[in-house]
Amino acid sequence: MKEPAAAGGRSSSASPSGFPAGLAAPAFIAVSAVFHYLGPACAVLLFARLDVFGVTWLRITSAALVFAVWRRPWRLLRRLTATQHRVLLALGVVLAAMNTTFYLAIARLPLATVGSIEFLGVIVLAAAGLRSARNTLALGLAVAGVFTLTDIRLAGAPLGFGFAFANCALFMLYVTLGHRVANTGPRDGSRWDGVDQLGVAMLIAAIVTTPLCLSGAAPAFDHPDWLLAGVAVGVCSSVIPYVTDQLAMARLRRATFALMLSILPASATVIGLLLLAQPPTVHDLLGVALVTAAVAIHQQPSINTDREETQCGTSGSARPV
Repeated sequence: MKEPAAAGGRSSSASPSGFPAGLAAPAFIAVSAVFHYLGPACAVLLFARLDVFGVTWLRITSAALVFAVWRRPWRLLRRLTATQHRVLLALGVVLAAMNTTFYLAIARLPLATVGSIEFLGVIVLAAAGLRSARNTLALGLAVAGVFTLTDIRLAGAPLGFGFAFANCALFMLYVTLGHRVANTGPRDGSRWDGVDQLGVAMLIAAIVTTPLCLSGAAPAFDHPDWLLAGVAVGVCSSVIPYVTDQLAMARLRRATFALMLSILPASATVIGLLLLAQPPTVHDLLGVALVTAAVAIHQQPSINTDREETQCGTSGSARPV
């Protein structure tokens, strides 16, 4: 027999994927952390062939096409409210701007540095939802680890740092809007509603970036291998990590999700070493250790607590953001 669905059409004891929430959410975040920087590392290699705007267009457009073929997300639009349409429009614009500024930053700075700066914004989101001394300690360790990983020397590449901090602000908006998308949907929604809404936002991002970035991608149309590499970047950067983000966001409070994202700078350090020959320093290794300790110490709310908050803070299919 099927278990009764919680508000929003999802089981209160299982993740949107059908796996137990306690197991699935960390696994989804781990996958997201790996691919969040695996794709950009490959994009850095493409910069020798195309400019930043061209790589950005290939990434976003190929991801949008994958979502279009896989999910056909436009079918969901009729069941969404006007407010949800506005949220998706905002998320699409944020995705377009965030991906562009991120690539402009990593074209000028080491991947680990950009990844560390990217996390600074979500510290605010994590701090806003602290519920215990244990989680306060976890946040402190995460902050210490990120600052240890970040070696900011503005004299080196001020424009690169400008783009990195702009990306940081946009990434915080992505987490806020993405979490709202993951926890709201049509009354008859399924466990894939968040992913379908993400697909709509990605199509919007492709439309937004086309006027600015299409010309930069034009040389790739004469080189099938460049196009294939661009598609790989799109799948690794904007399909796998964003889908796993949605699946994790649907099972975690926004503050908990933000804190778990502290593994991103550590992931960037490892990927930078393996693919871009950017070896970590002793400070980098210490930072990775602090971040790992923070994630290990952090205590997620119990399923019963989540169920109570869902019941108290839910109207229709929406859940607390």
